[in-house]
Amino acid sequence: MQNSDTLGTRSWQHGFVRVEQTELSGVLVMVPDPFRDDRGLFTRTFDAEIFDEHLGEPGASARFIQDSQSRSVQGVVRGMHGRSGRGEAKLVRCAHGAVHDVVVDVRPGSPTFGRWQAFRLDDEQFRHLYIPPGFLHGFQSLTPTADVCYRIDRPHDPREDIAVRHDDADLAVTWPLPITRVSARDAGAPGWQQLLTHLR
Repeated sequence: MQNSDTLGTRSWQHGFVRVEQTELSGVLVMVPDPFRDDRGLFTRTFDAEIFDEHLGEPGASARFIQDSQSRSVQGVVRGMHGRSGRGEAKLVRCAHGAVHDVVVDVRPGSPTFGRWQAFRLDDEQFRHLYIPPGFLHGFQSLTPTADVCYRIDRPHDPREDIAVRHDDADLAVTWPLPITRVSARDAGAPGWQQLLTHLR
């Protein structure tokens, strides 16, 4: 399984938000430029005009309809989760603390199919990650607590849930800390080879 934990080199600057391509086709990192002074800071966490410009297809536009937030203690792993059918687009950021965030391309025919990439999301740099439909997603909390905020473009339907174990040997995702807890659902998730059979 090929993987990477580095960002690609191409980027665009738009005032308060820089957009970076990654090594996974369609995945983008949005990097705001917080304004800091003796009061604290102010940062932009989403800009629809900038976002739509970099979706990759002329006229493409993602309209997010649900916002959710999770809180995890240090060492917790959530994932790897995805969605079948039309999938879902997701915008992810860490509002408090820091996480090791991982995405896996599960789009048959994609030039980066089967590859994963890891990103640090935290409350210092405020990077947020755009994940298009057709990816698995998961993360590990790196700090005593970490709050992760998600925006998705379709209502959640549990019947479309897909998953792969976070420690699957074929997928071979590396986690930076000892894993302290996973949910019963995640611990019982199928392996990568089972997902490939399902996708076929």
